[in-house]
Amino acid sequence: MPFAKTADQAEIYYQVRGFGEPLVLLSGQANTHHWWDNVHADFEGDHQTFVLDYLGTGESDKPEDAEYNVRRFAGDVISVLDELGIARAHVYGTSMGGKVAQWVAIDHPDRLGALVLGCTSVGGTRGLHPDAAVTRSLAQPSVEAARQALIDLMYTPGWVRTHPGPYVVLGGRMPNHARRGHLRASNGHDSWAELNRVTAPTLVLHGTDDIFSPARNAAILAERIPGAEVHYLDGARHAYFEEKQAEASGVVLRFLAAHPLR
Repeated sequence: MPFAKTADQAEIYYQVRGFGEPLVLLSGQANTHHWWDNVHADFEGDHQTFVLDYLGTGESDKPEDAEYNVRRFAGDVISVLDELGIARAHVYGTSMGGKVAQWVAIDHPDRLGALVLGCTSVGGTRGLHPDAAVTRSLAQPSVEAARQALIDLMYTPGWVRTHPGPYVVLGGRMPNHARRGHLRASNGHDSWAELNRVTAPTLVLHGTDDIFSPARNAAILAERIPGAEVHYLDGARHAYFEEKQAEASGVVLRFLAAHPLR
């Protein structure tokens, strides 16, 4: 299996597919690279794509004593690029992956081509958070009820009726300490003070009916990042990249083609 060593010697699992300009695809909280399984192929014809398992997930190390935070995860992305000898790459992150991608852009601007942020937030006091009812729905004692609540946040009922699963965006098996670490990492994200320094061409995508990460977060991001563009996917919820796959992947591919690596 291919692994990259991080600064603290943890091993991060990654996969490489396709040909063309490098593109890193970053998954949501507590998810492995399988988050991208249903849309990964859309990018392989134009890009050499990289997916990875964050620290604590999938095949990557799961240390109990590590600091789990999105800025650290951004550094781990750079470790993967270093392992492969990739000087610069485009980065497309969704949900928590969009938070990680923001820190790649802030901390490692020389390693980044274009930046694509999906269904994500600036975090902190400036970002919009799900309301209490959403949080309660995911904390139910019934595992199946919580799972159904998450499916409802990800997809519209009409789409679920015609796509019975399995769903790859519902999280993977991971030890409790790592799951708690991912929750702290995502909740602790706050990039507002730094985002105005982002120099990468940036595209922000969001489903208009997303209440997991309220849709207004897209405008907040775009207002803070110089020159950022916004594209809304009408009627989509959090997993817009699957439910509106043709539209979403097409918009991203056109944006990356308009901003080639130099």
